[in-house]
Amino acid sequence: MTLKTDALRTDSLLVKATLLLSSSLTVMAGATIAPSLPAMRDHFAATPNADYWVRLVLTAPALFIALGALFVGTLIDRFGRKPLLAVTVVVYGLAGASGAVLNDLGMILVGRVLLGLSVAGIMTTATALIADYYIEAARAQFLGFQAAFMGLGGVVFLSLGGFLADINWRMPFLIYLLALLIFPLVVFVLPEPDRTADTQRLGDAAPAVFPWRIAGVTYVVALLSQIVFYLIPVQLPFYLKQLFDANASQSGLAIAFATLFSAASAFAYKQIKARLSFMGIYTVAFLSMAVGYLVIGFSTTYAIVLVGLALAGTGLGLLMPNMNVCLTSAVPGSFRGRVLGGLTTAFFLGQFVSPILSQPLSSAFGLDVTYRLAGGLLVGMGAIALALGWRWK
Repeated sequence: MTLKTDALRTDSLLVKATLLLSSSLTVMAGATIAPSLPAMRDHFAATPNADYWVRLVLTAPALFIALGALFVGTLIDRFGRKPLLAVTVVVYGLAGASGAVLNDLGMILVGRVLLGLSVAGIMTTATALIADYYIEAARAQFLGFQAAFMGLGGVVFLSLGGFLADINWRMPFLIYLLALLIFPLVVFVLPEPDRTADTQRLGDAAPAVFPWRIAGVTYVVALLSQIVFYLIPVQLPFYLKQLFDANASQSGLAIAFATLFSAASAFAYKQIKARLSFMGIYTVAFLSMAVGYLVIGFSTTYAIVLVGLALAGTGLGLLMPNMNVCLTSAVPGSFRGRVLGGLTTAFFLGQFVSPILSQPLSSAFGLDVTYRLAGGLLVGMGAIALALGWRWK
């Protein structure tokens, strides 16, 4: 395949749609079933420590995404992107939907483990393909579209999950079957990139030394930001029920509201990046999230919670494309799978750790104080990003 033909194929609308649809699966991994958690807890009330285990159903995939991504990056750098993406999309659909029929909490957790491993493959591979296919401004724009599409997918899937959870807590698990519709597109539409000429074709200059500083900072940002962010899908349904006796639909819509604003800011990422440095964007994102969490922590009405979620979502929408563009701009194609695998690991390790850290805090001090503490942490992260931005200009 000539380089010109390859560029024409990757620029097609169908290729772009397949990449975006595949990426949207990752946001469904945990948050889709978040509105089901209170009803699931009631169903398994006889199980010891049901509160903890039910929350683990939501976050267990994150641990195995983190573990799996360590190996996925190496595999796709060595053997190619497309085969692994195709396999993991199928596993995702079957494992994700298993919670709709399984009657044992332990077996549901096994299904969530397989779901997590499949997401590790999907997220790392889809992002690597985007970085392989597109360069410079086109890459920044498409990675912004990817984050935005994931946010819009969250709006749809979370809202749908909330309405289905009001019917029965098992129903949201069926949403995962949508992955099986994407499988044929992955197989027949996506071209395998020619990585033997990647550096020359994409215009990436391979650095003499691996950029450990950039990678390390990005991984820390991913870890901490997800620890804080996952307070929303994990704890918000319980917080809203405690404050306003909110039902599953209201919880799903509230979480979807945050993802809607996340999508909007991600769409604007290319324009924002043209005006701000990577550290400048981190500063804006963290401070926006900080204000949002503080508003949530001091809320007295459902409407005020929505305002806080809008602010938090706006900041969050800038983080993912900023991390991806920063990393993929700093490494050559031969390292791309591994460096993105490390980012996926940090990202989802934060999601897994989040309830482990937040549950003791919320039990001891209450969910309102927990959100306020998260806001304080984000203020500190914004201050550090601002200081580093001045230093690294």
